[in-house]
Amino acid sequence: MTIPEHTDTETDRSVKPRRHDKLNKVDFQWFVIRTLPHQERKLADLLSAHLSHTHNILEVYCPTHTTVNLEDKVRKPQTPLFAGYVFVLSTQEALVDFIDKQYPDGTILYERRTESGRKACLLTIPEGQMRFFKDFNENYAEHVIVLERPYNNYAFNPKTGEPNEIVKVLDGPLKGREGYLTRFHKERRLVFNMKAIDSNRHFAVSIPNVWNFQVVRLHNTEGDRQTIGTRKARAVDWLIGMLESCGYDGKTLPMLYEIVESLAVKPSFAELRKDLIRKGHEALSQRMASLSAQDAELILNLVRYEHDNPGYVRNHWDKHVIRPFLTPASGVEFEDGKDEAVLPHAHFTEIIRKTDITEQAYRPSKGEEESITTTYYSHIGIMSDMLHGGYILFANWDIFLGQYFLTTGKANERLVEGTIRNGKSAKNGNAQEEKLIESFRNFAPTLYRVLTDKDSAVKALRRLKIGEETLNVLAIMATDIDSAKERLATTCIEICKEINATTHLAVWRRYLQTVWLHQ
Repeated sequence: MTIPEHTDTETDRSVKPRRHDKLNKVDFQWFVIRTLPHQERKLADLLSAHLSHTHNILEVYCPTHTTVNLEDKVRKPQTPLFAGYVFVLSTQEALVDFIDKQYPDGTILYERRTESGRKACLLTIPEGQMRFFKDFNENYAEHVIVLERPYNNYAFNPKTGEPNEIVKVLDGPLKGREGYLTRFHKERRLVFNMKAIDSNRHFAVSIPNVWNFQVVRLHNTEGDRQTIGTRKARAVDWLIGMLESCGYDGKTLPMLYEIVESLAVKPSFAELRKDLIRKGHEALSQRMASLSAQDAELILNLVRYEHDNPGYVRNHWDKHVIRPFLTPASGVEFEDGKDEAVLPHAHFTEIIRKTDITEQAYRPSKGEEESITTTYYSHIGIMSDMLHGGYILFANWDIFLGQYFLTTGKANERLVEGTIRNGKSAKNGNAQEEKLIESFRNFAPTLYRVLTDKDSAVKALRRLKIGEETLNVLAIMATDIDSAKERLATTCIEICKEINATTHLAVWRRYLQTVWLHQ
């Protein structure tokens, strides 16, 4: 936010205006006045003293900051943030008259002339930008650090190569700002791009105590952690969906291993299809022929990993009952005009539904936020409830809930129902400030209700018996399948969106990758 040094050029930015701008002399604008050295406060006080009886000068702003002597740690009095500059909200006519009569040593800054032949005009700061600057300076100026590297350099973690989370601030002086959550020496800071007040230059700044902000996580369209984290799982799911739609059911896993291991040895889909035909799997070979280039690359990425890590798929997919709740591939073909398909299994019936999910996303290369809608497919199992009558409808949350069921005692209570805790204040180490605990109650309220509300129709069930296997599921018992199916799907989607959008619950967002195969 520094203002460039004065330069004696043809486009001198501090030349006194000799005549008024007839078009803009009655518009209220934020102007920048250059003072003599160390006279910022003098001019600000002079302007403030004349506000009550000088027409069309509304506000005066001389931002200050506190400096600290590193040797004796003594905080010095407030000094001007911008040496030699004062900001004034007024009309051009009123300000020029005031400077001429009351402070002739002052000069009003002009914009830099970027085009030859273009008439020079006074530098003005847009009201919205000025308001943001004032709020920012009054709340964060003493904590902000101007970074040496450009903003885009903070898009990735330099140690892991993973993309940093992109968040949007929802309230306070930084409301609406997007930035990266970046770690600096074990401290997480919010890094965002800031435009200089007097030019088109941008620079990156960081602010500590990021958890003091209310932020929402934005989906990174060019490299989101959830997308990267589910890449191999999406490839396996595509193959499983294809195998199940071809009727393999109980033989799905053996065929999965055979396909992956065959491609790991010879990564050729043409050869694989020929081999499948020779073994009598014509329908499967035909389905493989419909593979898109994007899906083919996804599967090849998996088999390359299998080639380098033999047994990876067998070790990580040694059990299969029903596919994850949300997947980007349907597996089955839908009838024209239908948004739902039925897939029978030995011990239950699977309902596969088209589900459009809208997310707030950010495109780093363009610096643009956008709303994107993606079609996923939800998978709900239905089987008869032999004990109570009616039906049990369930969704696969096996690993996520498996980890949850491992929590107990005070740790479980804190995870589920924690509200606030006291901590040391950033400004005063002895003072106590309240901080939100990373709990489901605070950041995943729908899941919190499912786990704690006795009247909740949707329940978290441990090791539901499905044929010879067991599965940790979110389930609903009902006699009306249609309404129960809708309620279960809606509840599961809300939980997914809440956990995916928060910057908290990072561990549970990682487990969510086994429920929602985000693309």
